[in-house]
Amino acid sequence: MSTKLEKGAAAPTFTLDDESGSPVSLADYAGQKVIVYFYPAASTPGCTTEACDFRDNINSLKSSGYQVLGVSKDEPAALRKFKDEQGLNFPLLSDPELTVHQAYGAYGEKNNYGRIVTGTIRSTFVVDEQGAVELPLYNVKATGHVASLRKGAVPVLGTGTAPPAFEGRQ
Repeated sequence: MSTKLEKGAAAPTFTLDDESGSPVSLADYAGQKVIVYFYPAASTPGCTTEACDFRDNINSLKSSGYQVLGVSKDEPAALRKFKDEQGLNFPLLSDPELTVHQAYGAYGEKNNYGRIVTGTIRSTFVVDEQGAVELPLYNVKATGHVASLRKGAVPVLGTGTAPPAFEGRQ
């Protein structure tokens, strides 16, 4: 299993293949603010809702200085299909060995409709320009995710405090 990251911790570095099979590293975004979000599986209802929410808000996120990276266990070919079908406008990264998931605490036991299962924990991390975790969010909801970030989870976009949807989940 994995350990949850705390605010202020160094964001674990990684290099993963994107939907085209090209390597993408967190270091590629040095000096930039990055939203790294982990989702269970491409082309599933909740993950599609979440990805399209980021897609629809990417311009305002970028104008506020944020880059977005989506990470799942899916292979690059599945990510390419998902990206093309949904018109996604940010990189999707493949972590089939779940190494990066575990480094971020985004893989482990979770409650899935009343059953305890082991899998991807839907999580989002705001990484600052120095590579520190500015905000770790675990067990986030797919619906309205960016709006919740806008209401306060992302300091530049709001007050810097987590909205009620995230209370007790950090």
